[in-house]
Amino acid sequence: MKLPILASLLVAAPAMFIASPAAAQEVFAGVYVHEVETPLTFAVNESGADVELGYRFAPAEGLSFLGKPQPYMLASINTAGDTSFVGGGLSWKVGKGPVYLRPGIGIIVHDGPSSRFDPATGRRTDLGSRVLFEPEIAIGARVSERVSVEASWVHISHAQIFNSQQNPGIDMMGVRLNLAM
Repeated sequence: MKLPILASLLVAAPAMFIASPAAAQEVFAGVYVHEVETPLTFAVNESGADVELGYRFAPAEGLSFLGKPQPYMLASINTAGDTSFVGGGLSWKVGKGPVYLRPGIGIIVHDGPSSRFDPATGRRTDLGSRVLFEPEIAIGARVSERVSVEASWVHISHAQIFNSQQNPGIDMMGVRLNLAM
């Protein structure tokens, strides 16, 4: 299953940069450390860095009851050949000044192994479902009218909703550059 999803990543990534003039807001690119140890995850024994490319649309007026979130889509490619993913979601930019907070929640499809066990412990370390949630939080700083930089924490997991078995999840932390259109 790894090749079809990787092919989808390669097809989807360039499409993210085809702007729709009526809805375009910003493109973003980031570099992340893959599988950062946090209290929310268990080790899945993956490595490398993640290169993330994304597109954030204008705030959704139709979702004003949710605070006008910005729909986004992204592709994250792991440099070591471990778990990569594509997906989309909603994010909110909180704060009007040069420093802001950006929480978000999305759904992704990944190409990680469907079955994996830690040889030392026998514990299951695959992600448990092909479809995962992608909550994230970032703190950003606007450096010019069109450019901002964010320190970002992305977590992928299914929270045992799509599969009742143990779910280790993966955390990624890094930096991304946003360019307003």
